[in-house]
Amino acid sequence: MTERVTEWPGDLPPGARSERMIRVDHAGEYGAARIYAGQLAVLGRSDKGDLLRHMEAQEQEHLRTFNTLIAERRVRPTLMLPFWHVAGFALGAVTAALGEKAAMACTVAVEETIDAHYAGQIDTIDPSEGELRGTLEKFRVDELAHRDIGLEHGAEQAPGYRLLTGVIKAGCRAAIAISERI
Repeated sequence: MTERVTEWPGDLPPGARSERMIRVDHAGEYGAARIYAGQLAVLGRSDKGDLLRHMEAQEQEHLRTFNTLIAERRVRPTLMLPFWHVAGFALGAVTAALGEKAAMACTVAVEETIDAHYAGQIDTIDPSEGELRGTLEKFRVDELAHRDIGLEHGAEQAPGYRLLTGVIKAGCRAAIAISERI
């Protein structure tokens, strides 16, 4: 059975929606790789270094996939990449400097936001985009695994966990909205 996506007046046509998805997901994976780079700069020699390198390697795989999609489909990347370059690294480094549990809380906040974002995309993607849907579903599973790793490694014991994750989630949602359009 073919899924039917409801279109409303003012909605982007399917091709433009897919371009927007690729643009924002490319930016998100770029930002995630930069967050892990910042965390590794601070915690790379700690007992969490290998764990962070593992998650960072998966984010690099996601980024390579979106780099390919950007090129193949000739999608304009967000103009915000230079800002996300600095902001992502800074977020990773600052949370790592606050301690391993704060770094894990950052991971949880980012990955929960990305999970919701990918779920929304999967629910609204045009039925003709089966391959892109499959990519999003696979990457969503990886992001949820990262969230679970963060929880298993004490994220919720970070000082000010609720405030810290709330601020990071709000920042992620803002970055998503900006990257979709700019």
